[in-house]
Amino acid sequence: MSDERTPLWAESSPVPGRQYGDAAAPRRDPAQLRRPQLDPHALADQVLAGSRGGIARAITLVESSKPAHHAVAADLLRILRPHTGRAVRVGITGVPGAGKSTFIDALGRRLIEQGHRIAVLAVDPTSAKTGGSILGDRTRMGELAQSEAAFIRPSPAGSHLGGVARTTRESMLVLEAAGYDVVLIETVGVGQSEVAVSGMVDTFLLIALARAGDQLQGIKRGILEMADVITVNKADGDNEGEARVTARELSIAMKLITSDPKAPRPPVLTSSSLTGKGLDEVWQAIVEHRAKLEASGQLEARRARQQRDWLWALVQGELEDGLRTSPRVSAIRSRLEGQVEDGELSALEASDAILAAFAADVGSLWRDRHPDDSGFAG
Repeated sequence: MSDERTPLWAESSPVPGRQYGDAAAPRRDPAQLRRPQLDPHALADQVLAGSRGGIARAITLVESSKPAHHAVAADLLRILRPHTGRAVRVGITGVPGAGKSTFIDALGRRLIEQGHRIAVLAVDPTSAKTGGSILGDRTRMGELAQSEAAFIRPSPAGSHLGGVARTTRESMLVLEAAGYDVVLIETVGVGQSEVAVSGMVDTFLLIALARAGDQLQGIKRGILEMADVITVNKADGDNEGEARVTARELSIAMKLITSDPKAPRPPVLTSSSLTGKGLDEVWQAIVEHRAKLEASGQLEARRARQQRDWLWALVQGELEDGLRTSPRVSAIRSRLEGQVEDGELSALEASDAILAAFAADVGSLWRDRHPDDSGFAG
């Protein structure tokens, strides 16, 4: 007696079932299809509770360029402000290939072992052609990214100069409110213009390389003047001796920066992200620098000055956004550009016309928002 059974495929119906897409999609509640209303108080509670999802959503909100999100982001930051300001803020810059991300990965893991909670804001350059960014820093910090005591947020620099993203400061405040006591900001690179990070941190760390040749010339005086701590990285193996030579050369260069013999000079150290040698000394130099600022009262004064400078940076950014999206400017832009290219109009005349159109748009917007206020001349 055979106990063989007819295979299931032979008994199945040849008519396509819902796996082929002919079945109607299940009905969903329309209320579930609508995006949830952004509640700054609820989002602030998530941030203060340390919710990683809440932190990510809060940073996305403050990074948003949508005008509708600006007011909500402002409310969120106002709620979080009393819980900020207690972290050690460190800006990290260096020539391309200096190993900034690997350095942060090694230093961050070391600090977590000491009981710290580490937040990293890694800013990637944005393509001038496509507007895209690779955002690969999290990959280069693979081991640090796996720790629950670390939060890594890569962000595109966009059109903002200075080596940082336009909302880096706001993102830093969100992370401080979430309880991260060390915030590391990695800039896109190094150069004369990429010094904005020094205007939002307590300590500015410059990572240099041995055998950099002309790359050291690219550091220029602006960066050296703002550096609080300098380390020559990749000081391991055959490079260790050359790293020490480079450190001595940089120490001599720092003496030439200022003619004041009493002026404090940043320590110039060597370190290796591969072996970990010198990382403790670099962190100790950072801690000592911040302690001196705090003891002398300069830390509070520096942060107050940074807030003032950031105010005008935000004003400038908002004006640039408004100019770019102005309907009146958009209406005349192509025509004026063509006239300038053909030589029919000077760039000065065209810029006057653009600013006049922008001013007219701003005046209309003001009158729409304040119909009873005649104080705007427009």
